[in-house]
Amino acid sequence: MKDAVYVLGGEQTDFQRNWTKEGKTFMSLFREAVQDGLEKVGLTPDEIKKLNKQNRIGVFVGNFDAEQYAVQGHLGAFLTEVDPCFFGVPGARYEAACASGSVALDAAQTKLRSKDYDVAIVVGMEIMKTVSSSVGGDFLGTAAYYEKEAKGVQFPFPKLFGKLADVLLERYKLDEKRYMGALAEISRINYANAKRNPKAQTRSWFMNNEHANARGGEFNMAVGGRLAITDCSQVTDGAALVVLANKNYAEEFAKKKGTKLSAYPKIKGWGHRVAPITFEAKVAESKGDKWVLPWTRQTVKDAFDRSGLNTKDIDVFETHDCFTSSEYAAISAFGITQPGKEHEAIEDGVIDFHGKKPINPSGGLIGAGHPVGASGVRMMLDIYKQVTGTAGDYQVEGAKNGLMLNIGGSATTNYVFVVGK
Repeated sequence: MKDAVYVLGGEQTDFQRNWTKEGKTFMSLFREAVQDGLEKVGLTPDEIKKLNKQNRIGVFVGNFDAEQYAVQGHLGAFLTEVDPCFFGVPGARYEAACASGSVALDAAQTKLRSKDYDVAIVVGMEIMKTVSSSVGGDFLGTAAYYEKEAKGVQFPFPKLFGKLADVLLERYKLDEKRYMGALAEISRINYANAKRNPKAQTRSWFMNNEHANARGGEFNMAVGGRLAITDCSQVTDGAALVVLANKNYAEEFAKKKGTKLSAYPKIKGWGHRVAPITFEAKVAESKGDKWVLPWTRQTVKDAFDRSGLNTKDIDVFETHDCFTSSEYAAISAFGITQPGKEHEAIEDGVIDFHGKKPINPSGGLIGAGHPVGASGVRMMLDIYKQVTGTAGDYQVEGAKNGLMLNIGGSATTNYVFVVGK
């Protein structure tokens, strides 16, 4: 990792908001996220104009499905609608289902490492509450193999991750009551963490272990196999922005701010792997392997290899809890436990906010919200906050290194970033 990439900061929108009910469009969401984010970082329109004249800046937009949710494509060009300072700035949209934000981050860091640009503005966004939940569920089905796994299926992704829950239970021969209790505790933890996060979608919602365990009734309906509503992430309108820079510009920026380069964390490692696209093929291919999702584990290992760090060095995790079963599988992928022993870390409080390896202090996708194309960028922003000590009420004490896992589809596209000072 010779050419370091630094995170200069960023901002996110309030994930509790329903922009359609406010009478606002995807462009309103986009504009507010960019303006607030750049103001938070301190990157001015005049500076952007100067960098653009020297061809030192690019824009990277992560988005999954604006064509269906907002009837709009070509999002990489829409920063020109935010401010004239973006006229002429190279920009493009990047897509990989729920990992779209991370693909944009990866494209950005690649351009910085290769010294094509000095600064990258990365925006992740999704507006999802423009349609009913059933229509939105069908849209999300295109993140799987639509013809084989989603066409004609109501809410296909809860069913796919319900199958993951089944496979984990069966392959490791777990006690069902204990396992389902562990999934419920994942839900409880994420909702509890979200209450500390002023931008979280569920910060005013109620959730306890009893509710999360009461699956199948009127107030916690089953949605996919063993999984119920409390096991699911949220349908969310939201956007997030981060600014990345190479070492030369980060030093220049720090000097202007009257601080030191060490004030900004850097991307220490990254991983990117793609698994077979259908869930059935994943299960067949991983039969006999220690991990049900070996590609996710390999992505984590790749990031550790590039960073020179390992599990013991990571103080805080942000993971892709699209469902409780995906967070459960992530615990062993991170190396916190061996596969099949994840419930022990949950029961012992290891992943709780005050635990040894806290996961999702932000509330994660279950608590904070899951605007699909924004989630990877939001995770990067939250890891940045943690390692700079700026996470406020959800700050993990003493966090120096953080790791984020962002997945697309049924753990098909896997991205991991390790960030620290």
